[in-house]
Amino acid sequence: MREERLCVALDFGSRDEILAAARRFGARAGWLKVGLEAFVAQGPSIVSEVSATGARVFLDLKLHDIPTTVARAAAAACRSGAAMVNVHALGGRDMLLAARDAVKAADAGVKLVAVTLLTSLDARALSDLPVAGYPEGIVRRLASLAQECGADGVVCSAHDLPIVRGSCGPGFLTVVPGIRPAGCDALDQRRTATPAGALAAGAGVLVVGRPLTGAADPDAALEALIAEIQSAP
Repeated sequence: MREERLCVALDFGSRDEILAAARRFGARAGWLKVGLEAFVAQGPSIVSEVSATGARVFLDLKLHDIPTTVARAAAAACRSGAAMVNVHALGGRDMLLAARDAVKAADAGVKLVAVTLLTSLDARALSDLPVAGYPEGIVRRLASLAQECGADGVVCSAHDLPIVRGSCGPGFLTVVPGIRPAGCDALDQRRTATPAGALAAGAGVLVVGRPLTGAADPDAALEALIAEIQSAP
């Protein structure tokens, strides 16, 4: 049985590696994520090949451009076989509305989620940018904007879940990267959480990549992670 709260990130460039990981994890995870590296290296056809494992595909391209371009790209993403696509909330209201309309017009039941802030950005990193401030306040405004514009949910750090839940309610989907089981290195992520911690805070889908795909024994790591998820209160 698949764990529907788990999304495994297939962050590879090689088709053989992508599909081998999809077959390995697709029978147990509810979602498989195809990101920029895989999509740029292999093209849209990789989405349908990954979805052939039976797991739903989260196409993680973080679209961010003028509204017309994003709308056309979102429509193409829906045609690729993805079950969930994302855009950057920082693209603004008109872009979010264009993406929503394009996804709805595709009539394929595809979920649209908006990225708030990357989990690699903390207050110190934000100080270099013209959006300087506390991550929590920025996330609150972006999550509320995404909801107003008809997105199904947001991609956010586990640290921001109480804010998103408080602003957008329990029915708003939260896709949470930066998940690190106990004992795992944070690597280039700055705002991380354990699976149990993220679920307790209100996470809907946990995105996990290198702790699984880079593990010495990926199958054992997967089973341990699923056990941790299922034992969470």
